Amino acid sequence: MGSMNFDAVATRNAVALPAGDAPAIDALDLAPPGSRVVMVAPHPDDEILALGATLSALHDAGRAVRVIAVTDGDASHPDSAAWPPERLRTVRPAETAEALRRLGLDPNAVVRFGLPDGGLAGREHALARRIAALLQPGDVVCVPWRHDGHPDHEACARAALEATRAAGVRCIEFPVWSRVPAHPAHAGLRGVALRRILVPADLQIAKSHAVQAFRSQLDDDGETAAVLQPLALRTWLDTDEWVIAP
Repeated sequence: MGSMNFDAVATRNAVALPAGDAPAIDALDLAPPGSRVVMVAPHPDDEILALGATLSALHDAGRAVRVIAVTDGDASHPDSAAWPPERLRTVRPAETAEALRRLGLDPNAVVRFGLPDGGLAGREHALARRIAALLQPGDVVCVPWRHDGHPDHEACARAALEATRAAGVRCIEFPVWSRVPAHPAHAGLRGVALRRILVPADLQIAKSHAVQAFRSQLDDDGETAAVLQPLALRTWLDTDEWVIAP
């Protein structure tokens, strides 16, 4: 998750899309019984912020869930003495493991690629080959939207789309930063076929608890503001999660 301080921008001009008009679906509609859900996460926390409750619901219903952690998120705090890259490479994967545990997911079902945070653009074909090598018939792959407004997210989308076309499996995109009304990419969702996954109260609580595991992204390090700002967090912890209809 790249650092974007939306509370410091002119958020008064942000207009949220009327996603309440989007059709509501059940989390289980994303993946049929017997299928495996493969989540492509550009950075530690993307999968939890955007679809944490959905992944938990799918797991509880018997779908296997695997996470491909493309980077370790070690560029989230540029020039920070408190959070140098080598510390982030250790802490952020551990935060993901804890967040998965809090959602009842298997923290060992994570494959880490260790690619450069902020450096995925131009690596899509190689990344696609690595993703495709892990896929099996019947998989459902989830990845951030191809126009999400973050270069790593968009590179992962291009790679996942290439990999799933080659493997003949389904790919579902979802908004992360573009879900946030203050983000410039939010307007790009206008006219996109969104689907809302309603989050029951118990999973809202579990997801909120899981997000709290990402202390490196939530706490002010004394030099810079927290990466995950309140406005964005309120959006991600809403009563529904969004996907884009394939």
